[in-house]
Amino acid sequence: MPIVPLRLDAAVDAVTLLPTRVHLLERITERAPTSADAPAALVLVGLLRRDDGRPLPGSDLDRIAGLLSRSTRGDDWLARSGPTEFAVLLDGAAADAETAAHRLVAAVAAAGVGGLTACAGIAGISPEASAGEVHRRAILCLTAARSVGGGRVLRYSGSRR
Repeated sequence: MPIVPLRLDAAVDAVTLLPTRVHLLERITERAPTSADAPAALVLVGLLRRDDGRPLPGSDLDRIAGLLSRSTRGDDWLARSGPTEFAVLLDGAAADAETAAHRLVAAVAAAGVGGLTACAGIAGISPEASAGEVHRRAILCLTAARSVGGGRVLRYSGSRR
């Protein structure tokens, strides 16, 4: 009998078994129409390494994914957004998401993975912004937070021009 390789759906990350960015963008698209009445936000948690910059081992990524999962609320939705990014969709305004983002960043710092810290970027979900635009805004904030250093949380408050 031939050996059939295990194939994971493109919507599931092979290392952490979390949904991927593909599924994340679908969830944002589903959530956007109701966000005017029931606010929601996207928090991107980005990992930072202070050491030689080599990729983080899969076991450490899996450990961080579990830690983030335990640090979210019951209705929060966790995904892996990129090689060193995790996404959390949560109910509530972007300003309220800052509390959750600080909690997630602190959890990563306390995980005990040598040289690893985290930052976060936050963007509100709205009916006027596409899923890609919401993600772009959160990435923009995450990139700026990373440039300042570990522990930073920045929230998008501008408008697209």
